[in-house]
Amino acid sequence: MRRKTLRFGKGFNVLFGTKRSQAAQMVIGPGKAEGDPENRHAGADQWLFVVSGTGIATVNHRRYPLRPMTLLLIEHGDRHEIRNSGKTLLRTLNVYVPPAYTKSGDTLPRGRR
Repeated sequence: MRRKTLRFGKGFNVLFGTKRSQAAQMVIGPGKAEGDPENRHAGADQWLFVVSGTGIATVNHRRYPLRPMTLLLIEHGDRHEIRNSGKTLLRTLNVYVPPAYTKSGDTLPRGRR
């Protein structure tokens, strides 16, 4: 069992994970974005849960509104960008199955853990 209190500091931070899944927190400032329309995770699904703030998720060139309590599944291979469209910080909790990043936040090659 592992436990962590989320602090939602700045940017993207991997929290912890196992060989099968991984959790990370992301904080995006007003008008800023993470990823771009060509960003994708070749080998992992991403579950994105909005804790606070508002934004727009562009997934495979379609736009979806983000607001608190929104849960979004971005499947492996989906191209996506998460943009803060509000005036406050956009805070999200992300779960990747299988892991998509190293502990330091570098992207893992497809199929690596």
